[in-house]
Amino acid sequence: MISIVDYGMGNLRSVEKGFTSQGIDVRVTGDPDNIGDSSGLVLPGVGAFGDCVRNLRERRMTGPIKDFIESGKPFLGICLGFQVLFESSEEAPGEDGLGVFKGKVVRFRPREKKLKVPHMGWNRVSVPQPRPILDGIPPRSWFYFVHSYHVVSAEPSVCVLLSDYGGSFEAGVISGKLSAFQFHPEKSSDYGLMILRNFSKLCLEN
Repeated sequence: MISIVDYGMGNLRSVEKGFTSQGIDVRVTGDPDNIGDSSGLVLPGVGAFGDCVRNLRERRMTGPIKDFIESGKPFLGICLGFQVLFESSEEAPGEDGLGVFKGKVVRFRPREKKLKVPHMGWNRVSVPQPRPILDGIPPRSWFYFVHSYHVVSAEPSVCVLLSDYGGSFEAGVISGKLSAFQFHPEKSSDYGLMILRNFSKLCLEN
């Protein structure tokens, strides 16, 4: 069973609907004991970095999520669920992220003054090399973003997806069966839903 982590915030229902619209069974759970026996784990997010990591700690989910990732089973992070995998964020000084990857999250400072923050809308994403989670998706496809902060990774060993908003920024990472994206697959039409189907296939292979 694919589990969607409920930590008291985030776009749970839209992510759940994205999966179920493709005939994929998922469960939304706020119970940390359900995490370990999941075939795949999804960490969604809409909101603030500090609130997210505090809620995860208070609900005793931090350890189980990191253990799940270390197990090598399929994991999908979405938007804020991508950002909290890193060490820190300018949005919440003094709050530690999960630290799965080295790097930080910084506020957009686009060179072009006409560009507004938050960055909201459709952007092309460059996919540097094929991966199962991106099977069937062309190299420069459009995905939907809503965010004011972006990741600056310090992990040279991961596959990084790039996009541009007044300058290049990291739109996602892929490492083994862990995939995490700044954009919202559940709101990104056919290619976004294809990512959810590809993720489900990875879970079935487990």
